[in-house]
Amino acid sequence: MKKKAIIISLSGLKLTKSEKKIFKHYLPWGVILFSRNIKNYLKLKKLIFSIKKITKDKRYPILIDEEGGSVSRLHKIIDNKLYSQKYFGNIFKFNHKVGLDLYKKYSNEICNILKPLGININTIPVLDRSYNFTNKFLKNRTYSANINSIKLLSNICIETYKKNKISTVIKHIPGHGLATSDSHKKLPIVKKSIDYLLKNDFKCFKNNKSLFAMTAHVMFKKIDSKNCATHSKEIIFNYIRKKLGYKGIIISDDIGMKSLKFDLVENALRSLSAGCNLALYCNGKSKESLKLLKKIPPIDEFTKKKTSEFYNFLR
Repeated sequence: MKKKAIIISLSGLKLTKSEKKIFKHYLPWGVILFSRNIKNYLKLKKLIFSIKKITKDKRYPILIDEEGGSVSRLHKIIDNKLYSQKYFGNIFKFNHKVGLDLYKKYSNEICNILKPLGININTIPVLDRSYNFTNKFLKNRTYSANINSIKLLSNICIETYKKNKISTVIKHIPGHGLATSDSHKKLPIVKKSIDYLLKNDFKCFKNNKSLFAMTAHVMFKKIDSKNCATHSKEIIFNYIRKKLGYKGIIISDDIGMKSLKFDLVENALRSLSAGCNLALYCNGKSKESLKLLKKIPPIDEFTKKKTSEFYNFLR
């Protein structure tokens, strides 16, 4: 069965009958887990085992968004609310060595929780540059206002996860920090010049080696005045791919967010047409997942090749 170019989500603590049917007739590229899927460690491990069993794939992509701080899907298992990226960015600001050492140890400990569960992708780190006006939904999830600090800390994160055989997803490429609105609720519009973007926010993502990246639902008016980055061929091909040199798999941010103006299917198809390799669906409704899977094409040759690299990485 050919993998479809979409990552889906689930409704609850175990696979429902309809979700089992979905996996038997279609094969989404991967699954992303949320707090609604987690009650305790053992139940989560059982859920992940059941997904890998039904897909007959021990290395099937299982994603989670465990940033720490305000974004902790594992909060019923661990208390991670103190350890945001901002927390480690602040320590690093005052003492580089201590900051890097602590962040490396912390990242290793999170990997030691994720790996036995069967989770092989964490959607971190956030490489968005922090500003005084960055919207509050994102501000404490960022490392710093300093580009070099962002690069150093994000590289520590990516390399530590790599050593633990877990992949990372840099986000929100090519940059979300300039947005003053919450992209879950409305489309942020950034009017900075192209020169400024390339020397600042976009630079945080340049030549990054993470196997995966997630797009920003942000419109950069001076580059594409009609589409947000997720739906912009100009941004994905000429900026993310060419100018920033990103060579991995590009995942859209959630296609159900209000910053995207079309229905779920259209949002997904426009993301793929613009150059995203995978669409991300987070609402966990099986009827919507089924509708999407019927319309979404199989992964292309580039994504097949990169998926093979990811599978080989897990060995």
